[in-house]
Amino acid sequence: MGRWKGPFRRIDEFKIIIPPEYKAGMKVPGIIYVDEGLWETTQEEQAPEQVANVATLPGLLKYSLAMPDIHWGYGFPIGGVAAFETADGIITPGGIGYDINCGVRLLRTDLTLNQVKNKIELLLETIFRNVPSGLGSKGKVKVSQNELDTVLIKGARFAVEKGYGCKEDLVFTEENGEMKGADTQAVSVEAKKRGFPQLGSLGSGNHFLEIQYVDTIYDEKTANAFGLKEGQITFLIHSGSRGLGHQVATDYIKIIERTSHKYQVKLVDRQLAFVPLNSDEGKKYFSAMVGAANYAWANRQMITHWVRESFEEVFKSSWEKLGLKQVYDVAHNIAKIEKHTVDGVEKELIVHRKGATRAFPVGRPEIPDYYKNVGQPVLIPGDMGRYSYVLVGTQKGLEETWGSTCHGAGRVMSRTAAKKESSAQELLESLKKKGILVKAESRGTLVEEAPEAYKDVSDVVNVVHGAGISRKVCRMKPLGVTKG
Repeated sequence: MGRWKGPFRRIDEFKIIIPPEYKAGMKVPGIIYVDEGLWETTQEEQAPEQVANVATLPGLLKYSLAMPDIHWGYGFPIGGVAAFETADGIITPGGIGYDINCGVRLLRTDLTLNQVKNKIELLLETIFRNVPSGLGSKGKVKVSQNELDTVLIKGARFAVEKGYGCKEDLVFTEENGEMKGADTQAVSVEAKKRGFPQLGSLGSGNHFLEIQYVDTIYDEKTANAFGLKEGQITFLIHSGSRGLGHQVATDYIKIIERTSHKYQVKLVDRQLAFVPLNSDEGKKYFSAMVGAANYAWANRQMITHWVRESFEEVFKSSWEKLGLKQVYDVAHNIAKIEKHTVDGVEKELIVHRKGATRAFPVGRPEIPDYYKNVGQPVLIPGDMGRYSYVLVGTQKGLEETWGSTCHGAGRVMSRTAAKKESSAQELLESLKKKGILVKAESRGTLVEEAPEAYKDVSDVVNVVHGAGISRKVCRMKPLGVTKG
């Protein structure tokens, strides 16, 4: 792929700008949130070129954005953010990705590190047994055709109504786990066929379940509001919409590539194929994407239920008594319709976030009432050998990035390259020396997800915190990880 050699100018310690003069068709600048160290890494591949390519899309407002976990993706870079007006704007599958509503859910407990450290192995094995995982894994839930359609509309509420969790979980989920606007007819038979057997399963790749503890508090007031304190055991769930979401993306990429010529589109990259949001194809894709997003929320809700059952089994107490409550659930591959101020005027926008997390500040109506006075929790997973973070949204982030921030560590090594670095056994032993136990369905996947394959998430988080687009609340350290 080669090193990127385009022009840029550093705005400040945490931002660089790619000028619109760089490339024919660029309508706005590209802005990447990155410090000197991460910028060196970022230039090793062509992801900055994708930032410039996105800047050629018609109707793009203000700038093409990328977060410090930026790396090469389909169409948009992973870490990309772009906003368009809903009235006459566009929608592009390349700005959302194949794993629609890949996202993260954080659970907290009343357990401390001392209470849990001798039971990590048992807890890990119990979770591994109770939550289906792995490539093509099948869930434990059997749904009918009508029920799957209900999942696409109701999302996490379907799962709660079936006894998987409680109504409070929905309050602490983005969109209440039930994004409006799904159309079951817009989701293909093939997508539904792939979704039937996989509901309630983790999947493979970078998806994981992680037992953690809070090792550092940065903002005590906000941490208290989120129910988090030092030494506390937490649990992180990272999963998406499985084969159903992948098929929705596949279906509509083909449809939109085939029909975009109707709208006199001239593309610098065919992976950025788009249609007007209000076109027939645009409306269908958006409603299918919403259905896939709701499937993902139902999926994480069911996984939450089995994680709670696993804690109950190991600690011989109800999850309620163990304090196993949800902090929040965020999507980081999605397009959302939101109101934002553009040049002093409030407008309705469609914001594409691909490998980027919504990070809203105090007062936004989308935030649960319980967090209104502190801001939205932002969940940032790292690799399995380092840390994960909880951040909070800021007003500056709302003004600069449409209320968006990073989503994780960001890859620096391809899966193929990672496999050449070490064996699964070497990796397991290395992690064990750090006090981290791992259970994996596939040793191949395990090696692909080695810590060395990722940027250090602390470096990524320091950039968004330093830039003021989100703020550090606390850091969690892994104790036990299950992977597909």
